[in-house]
Amino acid sequence: MSSDSPDRHLPSWASPEGPSETTAEALRALQTYKKKDPEKVIVRFKAVGNAPIMRQNFFKITSSNRFQAVIQFLRKELQWKAGEPLHTYINLAFSPAPDDTVSNLFKSFATEGHLIVNYSTQAAWG
Repeated sequence: MSSDSPDRHLPSWASPEGPSETTAEALRALQTYKKKDPEKVIVRFKAVGNAPIMRQNFFKITSSNRFQAVIQFLRKELQWKAGEPLHTYINLAFSPAPDDTVSNLFKSFATEGHLIVNYSTQAAWG
């Protein structure tokens, strides 16, 4: 079989002529993805069990932040030390991964325009 067979074509991304339109489109998409999302999301914190209740429980948080930033913010607001246990849950249902983005959690689990984050000093739900 000859490599320059007329009925066999290379995909556009493997073209030896250089970057194709598909590559340029992929690069534009990547640049769009890398941009920070300036949109804010309203996060409502609710205490569970014997966790201390916050005086102010509504906060606007940048939606491109990872959930780890929400956990760190909550620790700071509660004046919680790093070694003290703090468990967080979304809508009393599950504990999100620290690398989930606030935007994705909000889009999937928002309730009445808020992302409800429950927090506890001991494990409460799965």
